[in-house]
Amino acid sequence: MRRLAILVSGSLCFWLLAALPARHVWGDSALVFSGVSVLLCLVPTALTLSWANWAMEQAPQQQLLVVMGGTGLRMFFVLFGGVLIYFLVPYFQNQQSFWIWVLISYLVTLTLEMALVLAARRDASGKTVASRS
Repeated sequence: MRRLAILVSGSLCFWLLAALPARHVWGDSALVFSGVSVLLCLVPTALTLSWANWAMEQAPQQQLLVVMGGTGLRMFFVLFGGVLIYFLVPYFQNQQSFWIWVLISYLVTLTLEMALVLAARRDASGKTVASRS
């Protein structure tokens, strides 16, 4: 639960630090596009992080499934959701900046998730080594 809170707060901090200056340069649309793209990327990333936390206590095959399945789930959700928003909401049509924000948000949330998963794995291996001593 703690890692999920770090993911959400880190994503929101990124949004604030990136979107507020962008709003002053490119207007209100930058604020809207960045907010929607962060939320669009945050939902599947939170799901895959929760799945990865669960898999840490499972067999190694489950961990491999999380790596492969999480990547596919995240990419599908973000691309499918982005395409739906792009075609169904007129405000987002013909705006390349929306897709730029989606790409940046995807990379930021992916980086946060990977850092949290690796930290959890390091913590788990440290506890295992300590318990054997």
